[in-house]
Amino acid sequence: MADKNKKGKSRLVVRLGSKLLWGFEKFIAKSSKVPTTPFLDPYQFDWVKDLEGNWEIIRAEVDRILEHKDNIPSFQDISKDQKSITTDDKWKTYFLYGFGYKAVKNCERCPETTKIIESIPGMKTAFFSILAPGKHIPAHRGVYNGVIRCHLGIKVPEPKEKCRIRVHEVFAHWEEGKVMMFDDTYNHEVWNDTDGERVVLFMDIDRPLRFPATALNSLLIKAVQKSSFIQDAKKNQEAWEDKFEENGRQGATKDKVESPK
Repeated sequence: MADKNKKGKSRLVVRLGSKLLWGFEKFIAKSSKVPTTPFLDPYQFDWVKDLEGNWEIIRAEVDRILEHKDNIPSFQDISKDQKSITTDDKWKTYFLYGFGYKAVKNCERCPETTKIIESIPGMKTAFFSILAPGKHIPAHRGVYNGVIRCHLGIKVPEPKEKCRIRVHEVFAHWEEGKVMMFDDTYNHEVWNDTDGERVVLFMDIDRPLRFPATALNSLLIKAVQKSSFIQDAKKNQEAWEDKFEENGRQGATKDKVESPK
């Protein structure tokens, strides 16, 4: 009975928290220094051209990570609340940062990518988002418009038009080496109707705001960082990193034993 009551209280806190965040969205939108349209022009941010210019360096590190694709966790294995939109193993995530928390061991395996994303002002979350062929992410909305979503195309299968995203009423598709930027608090969904694998560098960055919205946004994001959802995801990520590292050591030992002298 105690566990049941605890879970009920947790759900209530989540609902109240979401309503509180959504209640601030009009204020955040009015204070935004950039448009609040479904898609945004990425080139209004100075760092985007440098990010695009380094995409092949990031791709090289992604290719090495994908050699261990079977060991990469599905999104809902890290963030349990994602079970509302995905329950299979066709959406995998390799986290570098999550709401300001650094996945240290993952970052060590991707040093160049880490250096690049850490130079981006206001970067809060960054991970490789890997969609298997045939994956559909149903319509949903993001938690809060105090951040802007940014995707850098890393691997985009052909035909590109069948690997697409809808944000509100607008459709778009990814391109390798190009940044797509959008407001994820608009209803959106994703399809990979190709035979190939789609990989993007998925990031959330602070929305540029006027004062005093900047201070409020910082406080709200810190509050989200302390929430049970984020803390649980952090623990799941750290446990997976340890497991991934152990698998790597065992694989290296096996290769050494089996290699011919």
